[in-house]
Amino acid sequence: MSFTPSYVIFRENALEYPLGNQLYKLFTKEKDIKVHKVASRGPFPFDNDISFRKKFARAKRTIVVSVRSLNKFQSCKPSAHYQLPLVTGCPAHCHYCYLSTNLGKNPYIKVYVNLEDILARAEKYIVNRKPKTTIFEGAATSDPLPVEKWTGSLASTIKYFAEKKLGRFRFVTKFTEVEPLLGIDHQKKTEFRFSLNSKYAVEKFEPTTPAPSERIKAAAKVYQAAYPLGFLIAPIFIYKNWKDEYSELINDLSNNLNSNGKGISFELITHRFTERAKRIIEEIYPETELPMNEEARQFKYGQFGYGKYIYPKEKMKEIEDFMKGIISKAFPEAEIKYFV
Repeated sequence: MSFTPSYVIFRENALEYPLGNQLYKLFTKEKDIKVHKVASRGPFPFDNDISFRKKFARAKRTIVVSVRSLNKFQSCKPSAHYQLPLVTGCPAHCHYCYLSTNLGKNPYIKVYVNLEDILARAEKYIVNRKPKTTIFEGAATSDPLPVEKWTGSLASTIKYFAEKKLGRFRFVTKFTEVEPLLGIDHQKKTEFRFSLNSKYAVEKFEPTTPAPSERIKAAAKVYQAAYPLGFLIAPIFIYKNWKDEYSELINDLSNNLNSNGKGISFELITHRFTERAKRIIEEIYPETELPMNEEARQFKYGQFGYGKYIYPKEKMKEIEDFMKGIISKAFPEAEIKYFV
């Protein structure tokens, strides 16, 4: 499943970089893509007299080529020490996605052309943390794989970290176009992760993304290329037959990888939502069947000071025991990094 934008907007200062010029030549050759050049700062040439829902959908089809400001890198607990801002945004329409609230009504897919500057900033963090290893997350606010065929940013970053003794890179994707990354000499310094979910969850809540079986096939290719491999199973839902479907998912993964789990990691995240997220989700996806009944949940304050609705304590324990059990059985040597 390949993403092609309807619109590409170039900030003027992005054209001062080789990648910016390369992308401009590339996109202007595409007849079905509308290309605009705009000032380095300021509004986009769009009609804004439309509904929130239509603005949101349009932004999901828009790539913005820009220069990333080199402010302080954000922390990225528990998965890494820092975010590595290669891309912001994602073309997928996952109903539950926190980017729907973080990026608001204009979740443009921003690609950054000053990659050398970004990596040079990462180098400073690595040096400052010596002799400790520093881990960077490349997908904290994005899925970088759908735009990789144009930017090449992931390939360049993987090659960069391959040469770093004390630097590590990791990213996660729901997409499957992995072939350009398979032949890279990564030196096992990059952890390639896939976001997986049950058939029900993907069909109901992850439109415009590849099916679980397709992601698993892509993961098998990545595993054969000897990348450290991880799986983010999220968000985990409780519904009729949920145990059967998550068991099927893990069994399918086991059959395709043919591994005891050595070198493979899992991150497990249950479904949760905030009041603000619920309001925005219901406006963007009014027909959604996401389970967002506050009375069926437990309220918990998060690390950033706002509250969220999670499954009740006994349900959380049931999910944790079940998921860890089926993973440990299928992949006895795998690492389960955390459950939340």
